[in-house]
Amino acid sequence: MTLFFSEELAENREKALFPFSQGWATVDSYALTGTTIVTPSAVRASSILVVNGDKIAEPGAKAGREIRVGPDSVVYPALINSHDHMRGNYLPRVGPKGDAFYENWLPWDNDLKSSGVYDERSNLSVETLYFLSAYKNLFSGVATVNDHFPHKFNEPFIDRLPVRVIREYCLAHECSSYDLKWGDGMEIEHKWAVERDWPFITHLEEGFDAEAQDGVGILERAACLTEHDLLIHCIGFSDEDIKKVKKAGASVSWCPASNMLMFNTTCKIRKLLAAGVNVALGTDSTHTGSVNTLSEMKFARETYRQFYGEELPAKTLFEMVTRNAAKAFRILAKTGSLEPGKLADISIFRRRQEDAYENLAQAVPEDLELLVIGGIPVLGLEAVYGDLLPKDLSPSTEKSYSRIRMGGRAYFVLGNPGDLYRGVRKAVGFPKKLDYLPFDV
Repeated sequence: MTLFFSEELAENREKALFPFSQGWATVDSYALTGTTIVTPSAVRASSILVVNGDKIAEPGAKAGREIRVGPDSVVYPALINSHDHMRGNYLPRVGPKGDAFYENWLPWDNDLKSSGVYDERSNLSVETLYFLSAYKNLFSGVATVNDHFPHKFNEPFIDRLPVRVIREYCLAHECSSYDLKWGDGMEIEHKWAVERDWPFITHLEEGFDAEAQDGVGILERAACLTEHDLLIHCIGFSDEDIKKVKKAGASVSWCPASNMLMFNTTCKIRKLLAAGVNVALGTDSTHTGSVNTLSEMKFARETYRQFYGEELPAKTLFEMVTRNAAKAFRILAKTGSLEPGKLADISIFRRRQEDAYENLAQAVPEDLELLVIGGIPVLGLEAVYGDLLPKDLSPSTEKSYSRIRMGGRAYFVLGNPGDLYRGVRKAVGFPKKLDYLPFDV
């Protein structure tokens, strides 16, 4: 049996699950004051949020310094992207030719690998692709992301990225005969997930052939349909499948933009929500999905409106990218909401809408004003949040900061995405535009 990562890492659960903060400097404590704060139970105006080390402190705790946010901004939990392809985020998108939508994922994969954009992408190292993907998430307010690929692909990069990549999971690529044979087999991977209280992640019913449509049945017959499951896409779910998934307590990752491009449909999202299934939102690869989580949120609402002629509530969408995702990854005790004792994973967005949930649903990257991961500021408006940083913004390494301009405003950012972007353009030989890097170069 081959474990995906060392037992040494597994012994230290905190480090294995949240490697981002290991060895990174941060301020001891600070308070964010005078702003609207979105908590699980309420939207609180004129509130104070105290960060002590890497955690959110109890109400009334003292802070080493105070940062006034003000009423023109809203404080949210940092977002969680439940499904991304960190090895494969590049542009443009690759989809079906004309109206010949795919039967399952395999012909799309063949089209991608025979495309010019795939050849162009091959000029970049895997390391570069992982850093690009990290910044794709960072610039949309995402602190925590799950990578589509198995551990052997992403382990070399996780500790060095400027966002948190989930480490504790078991997976099968897909429950079908034409999957990519990742891991040690569905039954073994699921067994490990249950033993370690990790999620078991698999693509499921991503297509219309008979085998894809039997995904829930395959899991059920293998005794692998349980509350540990995070099922990706699920576009082939029948009403009976939805009942079985709800009864099992499994979660679903909804990736509507990718589904619509590849298959011209998506999962029965209204029925999933009505049944009480725990649904999170994922971007999938930028080769098929949205450029970032904020765009995916907008596309999700547009798709819901198109399918059902009604609005997907902004609060429901907020929950998909915070608490629901944390629950799916079995880390709700650690992150996903702004509660004392949880990790200080915080995003602050400019207020453009009176309703706080609607404000997030309509936000764009240029509205992001601060992103904190485990107490560490990784992106922020320098004029407002510069006091959270070391005084010397020296030439960047992976664990220092650089300056960028986004939406006409000056920001600090962890690492040096500007140099990364310039390196991409040099590698491909022309001024490549990557929409998920929304800053001036």
